[in-house]
Amino acid sequence: MNVLMHMADGLISVPIGFIFVVVAIAAIGYSLKKINESQDDKKIPMMAVMGAFVFVAQMINFTIPATGSSGHIGGGILLCLILGQYPAFLALCSVLLIQCLFFGDGGLLALGCNIFNMGLIPCFIVYPLIVKPLLKNHLSTSRIVLSSMIGVVVGLELGAFCVVLETLASQITELPFTLFVSLMLPIHLVIGIVEGIITSAVVCYVYKESPHMIDYALVGKEFNFNYKKLIGVFLVLIVLIGGGLSLYASSYPDGLEWSIGSITGDTEVEADGDVKEALAAIQETTSFLPDYSFSNSDSILGTSTSGIVGGAMTIFVLGAVGYIVTRNRKNV
Repeated sequence: MNVLMHMADGLISVPIGFIFVVVAIAAIGYSLKKINESQDDKKIPMMAVMGAFVFVAQMINFTIPATGSSGHIGGGILLCLILGQYPAFLALCSVLLIQCLFFGDGGLLALGCNIFNMGLIPCFIVYPLIVKPLLKNHLSTSRIVLSSMIGVVVGLELGAFCVVLETLASQITELPFTLFVSLMLPIHLVIGIVEGIITSAVVCYVYKESPHMIDYALVGKEFNFNYKKLIGVFLVLIVLIGGGLSLYASSYPDGLEWSIGSITGDTEVEADGDVKEALAAIQETTSFLPDYSFSNSDSILGTSTSGIVGGAMTIFVLGAVGYIVTRNRKNV
């Protein structure tokens, strides 16, 4: 089963990789600053649980009929609608970092690009400029569905286009711009429609159970209501999806790999150079469940274990980040 989902190091040059790492670090620092200023400590448990939910949900690659391709959710708009812009971005960054370091998903050099494409674009561009204006003063189930669909599709299309631009800037000649973009945008449009439906369903459920959560996320207000039931529901979903449904993920290559394979005949572009080889060696050392499986084993238990362990790690990392931010604020 092929579960890997994100940009690999072979798609970008070293300078482009480092530029986007710097951009990602700056965005993370700014988000931490904004969360610290909000003093919304009650949001941390929900941030941790929703981050873990997105981790396991991304493991469910769904088949795109008649294409030989598959897709998975990004989760950016979903998290923004439930948590707000900055907690959503930090949650996604944690997910991508854990996937990269411990599961070998996405290159270490490409981590900044993946954070930009999957996190910064939906959280810093699409959500504040498109989704929030659609919902502000008009919060309803129909508006949530509309804004989710538009937000996810636009965010995914922009992210896919940026992948093409990043490979163009990196002078990856195996992937000609016109051909690459003509494959990437249509397949990610279909993936975006499916993700929009999933996002709408999840957010509408949260809205039904706790209307205040969506409203407070929009205006950045502190959570001052009981959401223990939601945390319990999503914890159960994390176990069920990560430990069970992940076994039924599509074996077809995702939209990015499918596009590359349609051009080169191979779903990967080889990563050459000393820097990329050194980073690959580091990643090989840290990835204790590479490709979401046990090393040198095809056992399905590797996938289930990866889902449960990855979800738990995401909860721990985001909980630790929240604790550190809170503690530092109290010591000031």
